[in-house]
Amino acid sequence: MTATRRLRYLALGLAASATITACGASSSTSDAPGGDLPDETRQAIERLTGRYAHFDVVAYESSDMKTLIISYGFTDLSAEGTTLVAEDSFCSSEHRSDQPIEVQLSDTATQAIRPVPTPVTLTVADGRARVSRPETPTGIGVDLEDPANDPLPTDPADPRIADDDGDGKPGVTATITVSEALGGELYLARREIFSYVVEERDDGSLVGSVSDRSEQLVIGASDEAFVTQAAWVQHEDLSKSPIILIPVEPDWDCARLTSERDRLFPPTPEVDW
Repeated sequence: MTATRRLRYLALGLAASATITACGASSSTSDAPGGDLPDETRQAIERLTGRYAHFDVVAYESSDMKTLIISYGFTDLSAEGTTLVAEDSFCSSEHRSDQPIEVQLSDTATQAIRPVPTPVTLTVADGRARVSRPETPTGIGVDLEDPANDPLPTDPADPRIADDDGDGKPGVTATITVSEALGGELYLARREIFSYVVEERDDGSLVGSVSDRSEQLVIGASDEAFVTQAAWVQHEDLSKSPIILIPVEPDWDCARLTSERDRLFPPTPEVDW
């Protein structure tokens, strides 16, 4: 495969995060309307409420390339009445692939991914909590009136295109480097669609996997040769798309998370399939 073709496919694999499905019996749920909650559910809500450092990996593949998107940020769990609500935010992201190409999405672009706070399903079995976050489709590089259903624009002049990373270019910008002599930029519009399921561990962390159905269009490039769409799908083995949430203090920010990354989370994974 030529370097230019690898460039085209690799950039199309960018995603912000995160992503998740698990199974198991449940004894109670926090999304039941009205009424008193079982003691174990109330206790779980109280125990889980707080800020978590967030690490997730999404494994993608196409016919020509395999890629990992690793995202760092925060998940805040809060109680609203009898419901547990999750709010996810992101600080930075990394990319790994099975091709010798470097792809970068700026921290500004990554931080522009702002999923809406959403109620989660909380189940408790044998004293251990399980949290399921549903999909909340979110545009990045584009303003969609109906983020779940509006088609992504393909024209960079479309008024819905948003310069969410503030670099003066349409959409959000991905920088691709093959060598000192070969590289460029892609301008992207995305719909982030992810869900996750995590289970409580003895140390207070929440661990599980991410499911991702995000959509992406290339709406422009520094070189027209890069403007090629490609279909990426998440790898069917969800163990390759893990998520880890570690309890931290409420005042943690992206700078603190970056400084503590190596202590909190596993080493950056590589494509291994």
